[in-house]
Parts: sequence; C-alpha cells; structure tokens
Amino acid sequence: MVLFVVVYLGAHAVTRLTVPRADPHLLPLAALLSGVGLTEIYRLEPRDALRQGIWITVGVVGFAVALVLLRHDYRRLQQGKYLIGLGAIGLLMLPAAPGLGATVNGARLWVRLGPLELQPGEFAKIAMIVFLAAYLRDKREVLAQGRLKDFGPLAVVWGTALLVLFVTNDVGMAVIYFGVFLAMLYVATARIGYVISGVVLFGAAGGLGYLTKAQVRERIVIWLHPWTSTPVYCPFNGHLALRQDCQSYQLVKSLYSIGNGHFGGTGLGNGTFATAGGQPLIPYLQSDFIYSALAQELGLIGVSGLLLVYMLFVLRGFRIAVQATDGFSKLLATGLAFSIALQTFSIVGGILRVIPLTGITLPFISYGGSSIVANFLLLAGLLLVSHRADSALLPAVGPTTVGRAGSKRHFASRRVTGPGIVQPAGSPAVVRLRGLTGRAG
Repeated sequence: MVLFVVVYLGAHAVTRLTVPRADPHLLPLAALLSGVGLTEIYRLEPRDALRQGIWITVGVVGFAVALVLLRHDYRRLQQGKYLIGLGAIGLLMLPAAPGLGATVNGARLWVRLGPLELQPGEFAKIAMIVFLAAYLRDKREVLAQGRLKDFGPLAVVWGTALLVLFVTNDVGMAVIYFGVFLAMLYVATARIGYVISGVVLFGAAGGLGYLTKAQVRERIVIWLHPWTSTPVYCPFNGHLALRQDCQSYQLVKSLYSIGNGHFGGTGLGNGTFATAGGQPLIPYLQSDFIYSALAQELGLIGVSGLLLVYMLFVLRGFRIAVQATDGFSKLLATGLAFSIALQTFSIVGGILRVIPLTGITLPFISYGGSSIVANFLLLAGLLLVSHRADSALLPAVGPTTVGRAGSKRHFASRRVTGPGIVQPAGSPAVVRLRGLTGRAG
C-alpha cells in the first residue's frame, strides 16, 4: 500500500514538472482504477497482486519517461508516421515468429522472453493510433472528397494489421482496431458514409469469420445459446455434454457470479470464486473476467460507480480533443480516448452477453503486465496533448482571469475556429475542424 502511494506521488511530481497545465483529473482516475484492480487481484491471488504491483511500477516509469522525452513537442512523431505504422505491424507479427510466440486459448498473442510473457498487440495499438492521427491529419481534405488513391497507404498499413490479427485469432484486438479506425476517420472527414460502409464491411468480415474460423463461430454460438437442455458435442473432451458444462462454462459461471452480487454486493473478500476443493469456479478470473468478481463483491451499485469512473476518464479525453488547436492533436486524443471507451465496452459487454466475448482486458484493472504498461503510455499521450492545448489557450486569457484555462470564464473570453485561430467571444464563428462540429462558445 505504501509503495502504491509512493509510486503515484512520484507520477504526480513528474506530471507537475513536465506537463503542469495538463488535465488534473486523468492521473487520479487512473490511480483509482488501478488501485481497485490491485485490491481485487490481491483478494483473489496475492502472488498475482505482487506481480501486478511490479507491472504498475514499470508502467508508471514508462509514463514518466514518455512525458520527459516528449514534453517539448510530441508532434514530431508525425514525421515518422510510416515507420510507426510499420512498427505497429512488426509488433503484431512478433507472436507469429518461431521460438517467440505462444498460443493461449487458441490465440497466438503472446511473446515469451525468458520468464516474461508480453502481448505486443497492446503497444501496437498505440503505435497504430499515432500513425492514423498523423496520416489522417495530412490527408483529411482529400479523404473527405472520397479519392480512392489517397486511401492506398492507409489501407495497406491498417489492412495488414487486421490481417495479422485475423491470422493470429486475436478477435478482440481486431474489433478495437476497426472501431478506433472508424472513429478517427469520421472525426477527420465528417463523412458518415465511411462509418456506414465500415459497419457493413465489419458485418461481412464477421460473417466470413463465422464460416471460416472455428473460434469466431464458437464465440457467437456461446453468446446466443450459452445454455442447452440436451447434451451437445464438447470439443474439450470429445464427448457429449451440456454446453454450460463445456464451451460456455466460463461465461455462465461469470453470469452467476454477477447475479449473486445483487445491488449491494457480498462485500470485499466475501465473494465465492472457488469450490470446496479450492478449484477456481471461473477460469482466468483475474484477467478476462475480473469484472464478474467486482460485480459480485461490490454489487450493481459498486460496478456502476466503477463504470462512471471510466466514463469520466473518456469524457476528459474527448474534452482534450475538443480543446486541442491542431488536427494531429485532436485526432490523437480522440483515438486514445475512444480506444479506452471501446475496450471497456467490449469486455463488459461480452461478460454481460450484450455482445460476443472478445477476450480483452479491462483497462487499468485486469491482471496483465502488457495491458497496464500500455494503458499508462496512453495516459501519457493524453496528458501531453492536454498540456499543449491548455498552454496554447492560456495567452488569450486576460491577466485578471483567475484559475486554470478551460474554466467557464476562459471559454467565455474566446473561441477557436481552427488550428491556431482565435477569435473574440462576440464573433459569430462556428467551429468546424475536420469533423468536430458545433457552435463556438
């Protein structure tokens, strides 16, 4: 506990020194989420909590290094956008390398380096968002006109990434990549037709996956029919069994766990997650299904509050995107914030049977080193954009204005009409910056 407080006090000190004008709420929200996750992991398996604490420390160190290295101008990342995009593809291909990759639950997502197991896809996601932000910033006008030739480099990098994810059976991360791409493309071009076309293509890809990929087909069947009244074929042992005792066992047990929490929960430490013999009732509870454990012990009220924390985090991220004064920063903040929103929805929605299971982690909470480190790098990106946006807005505030830029008094004194363009509050300008529309004020 003391180490946890010291780590975040250090993170706060680095933040104040490197990006003093950044959003003051994001780091405390991340600390709250990771604290809840670490507490629940300790309750489930103390040894995993020790490892998670080490990874949180590593993540905070990475967070601090990113702030120090990019504090002057992170926008120079635009100059290497193609290298970053290719780097993202390289990271996604690492698990397929002989001798490095490891297959877990039918998906080849992991890289083993001695005693360590890393998931490169978590870091590739951030690199892909940087590439998309830089490319869409440069090509947003021609892309809005629908010129197919300008989609070439974008289609090559993004399409190759999706192909790699499809081959390695990383369905959950493929959904995140696709959703983030559509969101950023819409923000860059304001063309709803692209979103509609993307949804149609996603449906077609899902249908193809259902026909050709056993893992996709199994997840859809489990989603639609987790319970059966007659035995069906069980691929795990080759015999007939009820589906809830075989393929959908994990999902069904997690639903029972959530139902057992009722409104107020059983209380922290009072949940039932193991049999009398000590066998876990829900496999991979600390990682993929930690939401089920929290729902049982905190109840509907507790997990609703937890989801509100995620909503606040995403809201602050989108607010940063709106305040940013250049296209790259807007798109970068949008992609980073939306990835957290979509990842949270995907895992919670899968556990609650709103959508099929995706097998991804709950940001900042689930057990997993790669995920927690990548989330802290994402947080650093948002703070860098926030600091620059707030610093750019500050000179427009009069010397008598008190408080942080971004307050009501600050917004009342100015309005932004485009990258680097500031007009008085009395101007009838309308904000329309490549897809972010609305009357200024």
